[in-house]
Amino acid sequence: FQLTGTLALAVFTAALGSLQFGYSMGVINAPQKVIEKHYARSLGLWPEGDPALSENSTRGVDMLDAGQHPEVIMYWSLSVAIFSVGGMVSSFLVGFVGDLRGRVKGMLMVNVLAMAGGLLMGLCKMWKPHIMVISGRAVMGFYCGLTSGLVPMYIGEIAPKAYRGALGTLHQLAIVVGILLSQVIGLDFLLGNDSMWPLLLGLSGAPSILQSLLLPLCPESPRYLYICQGKVEEASKSLRRLKGEYDQSADLEEMKKEKEEGEKEDTISILSLVGVYRQQLLVALLMHLSQQFSGINAIFYYSTDIFDRAGVGYPVYATIGVGVINTIFTLVSVALVDRAGRRTLTLIGLGGMCCCAVAMTVGLNLQMGYSWMSYVCMSAVFLFVSFFEIGPGPIPWFIVAELFSQGPRPAAIALAGCCNWTCNFLIGMTFPYIQEFLGSYVFILFAGLLLVFTVVTYLKVPETKGKSFKEIAAVFQKGHKKVPANTEMELEQLKSATDA
Repeated sequence: FQLTGTLALAVFTAALGSLQFGYSMGVINAPQKVIEKHYARSLGLWPEGDPALSENSTRGVDMLDAGQHPEVIMYWSLSVAIFSVGGMVSSFLVGFVGDLRGRVKGMLMVNVLAMAGGLLMGLCKMWKPHIMVISGRAVMGFYCGLTSGLVPMYIGEIAPKAYRGALGTLHQLAIVVGILLSQVIGLDFLLGNDSMWPLLLGLSGAPSILQSLLLPLCPESPRYLYICQGKVEEASKSLRRLKGEYDQSADLEEMKKEKEEGEKEDTISILSLVGVYRQQLLVALLMHLSQQFSGINAIFYYSTDIFDRAGVGYPVYATIGVGVINTIFTLVSVALVDRAGRRTLTLIGLGGMCCCAVAMTVGLNLQMGYSWMSYVCMSAVFLFVSFFEIGPGPIPWFIVAELFSQGPRPAAIALAGCCNWTCNFLIGMTFPYIQEFLGSYVFILFAGLLLVFTVVTYLKVPETKGKSFKEIAAVFQKGHKKVPANTEMELEQLKSATDA
């Protein structure tokens, strides 16, 4: 078979949800000062006719005073963090929504949330901006929690084995393109200014309109049709649309065996995952923990502030530079992931990020004595992001779909997604306080965590490149075949299972 136009359309359409996720994550960063000012005015902490609200005023002492008021700080922090809370709650529903009407109709249904969230933020000046923005961000977070599970699930199920890694990485590519887009149009001379910022936030819901028009043209996942619905003929038609005219017998046989094995098992709930699929689940959660606790979100959320502290002139443009590097190295990952393998790229990424976190700490501490250290900080941030996008960024999202068969996959993706969103929320809320406490040593904490994740990944994560879902499952089942009485023998067997 060849890569068909229908497959390309289906992957592109699904990835529009990821683009929306990235845009929503990054959009809140650039216009922070402007939004804080409007919050202060809405809360009665700022005189209605104050000249400081003019369009040209985006800096200055008065502006800083507005952002430093405890009430404004609280509402601003809530505007940032509520997005992750929405994602944490809805990520549990990914399996339910995906199985309810199918992957395609599931994505179509949740687009209503994206449009509603976009409208709430876009029209926020019509009432109290702080209430409208927080509500819009909560709804958008709820949408993104669902789409961050549905998109990798759908792409993972329709992608041919040979291209599964590259196509799976496109979820992360769309996220980083969304972040970059939000950073560029968030510049104050475009939409990040006093009059246009509601439109900037409202555009979060725009990709859902295009996606809603394209989704009816996309075929449903053949694996969902065959294994979940038992519709063999429809699954065959879907395969033909996605892969062209080819011998389907191997694919249909694999799905048939998976369906038969799935029917022997009880319904897979999130609780039963812990008992039956403990090893796979530990690997999946480890991957998501390493992604979030690497410190990458500290850079995404507070990059402008980090560059400011490092003494970089025009920190907003340096932040956009991070977005560009982000996108370039995700493309590198797309090219490499099916050649080098998931495990190898993750190890290179985590190890490289660990070294960069150490370099960042050295740079931040010595910049007072050596002015050129600000360039060391800037280089370390750029390299940190590069290593992240080579492996730890894109791989956790689609490897969960590879580690589990059709039955437990939705529940596993829901649990891994909830883990990801919870960590995202914790970092977003605690990083400013950790930064306050540790000062210029803040990235040493992340360096230590990255070292631990590198070692554990080396010991526990198997390679899934080029393997069928059944072959991947067999890697983990090796550890369950015998239960030796001798503890040392048992540990040795587990080690051989994960090294396989």
